[in-house]
Amino acid sequence: MTTPFTITVRYFASIREAVGTGQETVQTGATTLGALRDELIARGEPWATCLSRGRAVRVALNQTMAHDATPLAAGAEAAFFPPVTGG
Repeated sequence: MTTPFTITVRYFASIREAVGTGQETVQTGATTLGALRDELIARGEPWATCLSRGRAVRVALNQTMAHDATPLAAGAEAAFFPPVTGG
């Protein structure tokens, strides 16, 4: 079992609107971004819907695009946001 540590989680665009905040400090035992997403989903609504595995959600770690297998560490900043389209 991993000892819990503190990270910052940021939410953008429609995800920010759904969860009602742009940023929070989270105690987590997640070792990867995918495990963090699963922890957030397990909170229930609104995280369960806006971060669900069936939705396209982008993730970044310390302001660099990342993926579910990216390792987490204490003090990190994880960000979740919907895909962006431009024109």
